[in-house]
Amino acid sequence: MRSHVPLTALAAALLALHPRPAFSHCDTLDGPVVKDARTALETRDLTPVLKWVAAEKEGEIQQAFTHAVAVGGLGPEARSLADRFFFETVVRVHREGEGAPYTGLKPPGAEAEPGIAAADRALETGSADALVTLAAREAEQGLRKRFLRADATRKHAGESVARGREYVAAYVDFIHYAEGVMKAAVGPGSHAGHAVEAPAHAH
Repeated sequence: MRSHVPLTALAAALLALHPRPAFSHCDTLDGPVVKDARTALETRDLTPVLKWVAAEKEGEIQQAFTHAVAVGGLGPEARSLADRFFFETVVRVHREGEGAPYTGLKPPGAEAEPGIAAADRALETGSADALVTLAAREAEQGLRKRFLRADATRKHAGESVARGREYVAAYVDFIHYAEGVMKAAVGPGSHAGHAVEAPAHAH
């Protein structure tokens, strides 16, 4: 069955090829993971947060939850520390499941990676138009810039070893970027024009 890689993953992957100094919002205190962790503590129901972690990690999350609820009953200061411990545990385990490093919780309002922010807005508004435009523009600009450099250096590659190496560096950068764009566009385990069903990603 033909399908497209989820737009969230596509935008994040395309924009990752053109990195910017920003955070992934799943590790912020006002991000979706911590929001569900707060709900779990408020309702004394762990269910909302379990979707963010792998099934084999549920025991670790349950233990942290039980500890947070018990310690939180000792007073406001104890509750603040216990809640923070629970948030840290859930986000750390979630990040590990993504294969991403955990570097601590970020403050509310921390800037999210543009592709992730655009993907969230697409879901909130019910329209992927802005996301698709953003991802396409970033990919196009990245491809054109690298193509122009590779094309320009190729014309002088035979003039000297140094010029040849300059071309090879530009060629490798261009080819790898183009390969990354195509892989992001068609999804994992598929070929251009024959995308397969890709597993859903948390964000």
